Amino acid sequence: MPYGYRHHRHAPPLRPMSDMNITPLIDVLLVLLIMFIMVIPIATHTLLVPLPNGGPSFAIERVNTVHVDEADRLYWNGQPLDRQALLNQLAATAKAAPQPVLRFEPDAHASYDASAKTIALIKDSGVERFAFVGNEKYRSFSAD
Repeated sequence: MPYGYRHHRHAPPLRPMSDMNITPLIDVLLVLLIMFIMVIPIATHTLLVPLPNGGPSFAIERVNTVHVDEADRLYWNGQPLDRQALLNQLAATAKAAPQPVLRFEPDAHASYDASAKTIALIKDSGVERFAFVGNEKYRSFSAD
């Protein structure tokens, strides 16, 4: 007898099974997941934070000036220094009690990048008494 034959009179007709077999799909997804885990490089988290590594090179006065010249060189009260030495000076300034005033005076032709990095270094050092000076000589406010 054929497969579609039923012994019951009122049995519903046979229909094809419409459920999807997801076992192969899960197997393929697991293999892909393992492949991605093996291919993706291990993330190395590094954060480069400049830290002071010594004491101040120059005397800390009641009012100190950080100057950036047109060649992006740094000066502490007129004395040339590099970024690490400036960081050491700033750390000592932040620890002083009472904290001295730190004035920032960039040259008119100093690069914005050097000035912005210097300001960020000053901000991150913990210096609270900070002022911009010398801006008035770069712009005229006359009514011409």
